[in-house]
Amino acid sequence: MRRVEHVMGFPVSVRIDDEDFPRAPVDALFAWLREVDARFSPFRPDSEVSRLDRGEVREPSPELREVLDLCEEYRIATGGAFDARLPGRGLDPCAVVKGWSVQKGAELLAAAGARRFCLNAGGDVIASGGPWRVGVRHPERADRLCAVLDLTDRAVATSARYERGDHILDGRTGRPATGLLGVTVVAPTLTEADTVATAAFALGVEGVAWAAAREHCEVFAVDAGRRVLRSPGFPVAEDQPPGSASRKPAGGMKNRLPVTARE
Repeated sequence: MRRVEHVMGFPVSVRIDDEDFPRAPVDALFAWLREVDARFSPFRPDSEVSRLDRGEVREPSPELREVLDLCEEYRIATGGAFDARLPGRGLDPCAVVKGWSVQKGAELLAAAGARRFCLNAGGDVIASGGPWRVGVRHPERADRLCAVLDLTDRAVATSARYERGDHILDGRTGRPATGLLGVTVVAPTLTEADTVATAAFALGVEGVAWAAAREHCEVFAVDAGRRVLRSPGFPVAEDQPPGSASRKPAGGMKNRLPVTARE
């Protein structure tokens, strides 16, 4: 089964390889994502997030409380670089909502019996069963890949400047984060992969080692000087595409992130 819909401002595609998988759970997945968009978008004046920010809601729902608790966890972990409440701007938990909601959607599919499926939300991917091949786009050239990954029961997310420009701000300064061109994180869930990638990007170059030091996270990054850094456990496929920047690391501890190539 394959299906694509445009939700939350980006395409969401699902491919399920299990035979005779029913349509109803896939309907439920997309209904959930549409509900999340309606409730948690800061761009909708009638959403729960907007009403909470205006003081019209006293207590957030359990789901929004979960999201806000994650935002606070990462704000503390990054010393304020990741912040859903930037001065002069309204409450914006989008950096958590995307990965969190898509992960919940994947769990709906798994609970319905899906075993081998790939869920792609605007380039961030949950790979169940496997292995699945997932490409990491070059941060400056849309026609090239930095790496191809082999993923089984993992999630991968990338934060970069190539789609939306300098949209990620460093909460410590209120200015765009520019130390990295792109950072990709592989983690057990998309909740973690997406949030860690955004937080690492907000931190800048120091965010690469910060992300790699987190348990169960593997990292690939290109900094503003076009150095390629990755943790030794980053799951690159053996047969990388021609010209790929990702090759075998030179060794070293995970949190040392040896430079593996320079373009």
